[in-house]
Amino acid sequence: MSIANFFRPPHYKSEITQFIDELKTRKPDLEAQQRAGRALLWDKAVDRGAWGEYRSAQVPQKPYVYQTDAK
Repeated sequence: MSIANFFRPPHYKSEITQFIDELKTRKPDLEAQQRAGRALLWDKAVDRGAWGEYRSAQVPQKPYVYQTDAK
């Protein structure tokens, strides 16, 4: 008997796992919808040249941005 089996019942599923399993059963296309949403917002090709230009054009921020320069 391994230590992991000692602390949990053999066929234990948490309430969260049960909920997710039930949700996937009720909506079999849920994972495909999630992947489509991720592709829409996150899975983009990155233009490294444009990103480098953006980074080089940034102005260094002061430690306290609301501090006015004393003259």
